[in-house]
Amino acid sequence: MKALVTTAIAAALLLLTPGSAPHDRPVPDATCARQIHPNPGFERGTTGWEAGPRMVVLGDADRPARTGRAYATFAGLDVTRSDLLRVTLTVPANCDLTVRFWVRTTTTEISRGDYLNVGLAVTGVPPKTRFSLAFDGGAQWREYVMSTGTAPIERTATASFLSSEAAGNGVTTFDLDDVTFTLS
Repeated sequence: MKALVTTAIAAALLLLTPGSAPHDRPVPDATCARQIHPNPGFERGTTGWEAGPRMVVLGDADRPARTGRAYATFAGLDVTRSDLLRVTLTVPANCDLTVRFWVRTTTTEISRGDYLNVGLAVTGVPPKTRFSLAFDGGAQWREYVMSTGTAPIERTATASFLSSEAAGNGVTTFDLDDVTFTLS
């Protein structure tokens, strides 16, 4: 009889233990609710980014950052060249990565010749250019957004910013700031 009472008490305690009852809901996965890049505003230069040798981070009072003190600039020199800034991040299973960034364009161009191509490559999906920005982007900061979507497996995502400049067509400068990488 004593063993039967002990078993009954243990079973009752098991039912009262938090999380053991069948009607409890699972706790949401905290890995899908955070910003995952340590230097989105370039306040520490290009730390955390893969940057081409000509990438410049400025803190210019005449052309201030969108927020903070610094921003990355693809400085126009009216020479034929390209600059690359990119980062590769891990996207956990069942998470969506949203990339938000701000661009400001200053130019002396009168026709399209200089570009900032923005891409998002995700494991298992062919890479593609999401935005192709040119001289007509505007001298005010503008926000752009791109997303990976969710998948049942862990993936890698590479966000790339590639500028292309042609000589003899005027000078275009693309400024980039506040690039956030948010999981949801």
